[in-house]
Amino acid sequence: MSPSDLPVVEALDRATGPRRAESEELLALHREVSGHEPVVWAGRIVGFGEYEYRYESGHGGRAPELAFATGSKHTIYLERDFAQQWPDLLERLGPHRASTACLYLTRLSEVDRDVLRELLERSLAQTRA
Repeated sequence: MSPSDLPVVEALDRATGPRRAESEELLALHREVSGHEPVVWAGRIVGFGEYEYRYESGHGGRAPELAFATGSKHTIYLERDFAQQWPDLLERLGPHRASTACLYLTRLSEVDRDVLRELLERSLAQTRA
């Protein structure tokens, strides 16, 4: 994955209706938590900051420290295995689905923003460590 020159607004415009306004809220939250300006990665992911990673297999690359993508759902990219690490936060978050490194939200308006902020802060701290 790599950064692109695509304007952030074009990535955000993948969302329509209420999700479009929510994408602006996610943009502000990620910017505030990360301290970085947004850059579009892989043509659709809005990323903040950057780090290099390498797996035990030898595979590696670059990735944003925090990121999200929006469309029919909001996809928030977090630390690997975040659901197992922080089940207490997910219990308080509100309606969501989780995979290995992605948090899926249908509507931002239905989740606890303080809990979401804490998830982002914990994920960023682990990524930077």
